[in-house]
Amino acid sequence: MTAYALANVRSVELCPDIVEYLERIQATMDPFGGRFAFHGGEKEVVEGSWAQDLILIEFPDLESVRGWWTSPEYQAIKHLRTDHMAADIVLFDTLPKDYQVGETAAKLATLL
Repeated sequence: MTAYALANVRSVELCPDIVEYLERIQATMDPFGGRFAFHGGEKEVVEGSWAQDLILIEFPDLESVRGWWTSPEYQAIKHLRTDHMAADIVLFDTLPKDYQVGETAAKLATLL
């Protein structure tokens, strides 16, 4: 199942380190099948507010996204980002194709 690395970017200092990070990150993702699905582009806020930037990187599966995140190649450039960016980052798997939200609702209803 497809898996993702999602970053909620609260702030970023644009500087040469960030540019270098962007120049080098794809090479760290390629061996794991990673690709940017969304990278701080246009978004339409339809409810509430959203002041942050969003980055979504897609991988073939959770093992691949975890492998990329912990790889020596990514760890070697990670500081270029973390020294200049405040972000919340999560790794997650997609739901099975047969997932039914009604089943979740039924389970929750038993807790009420």
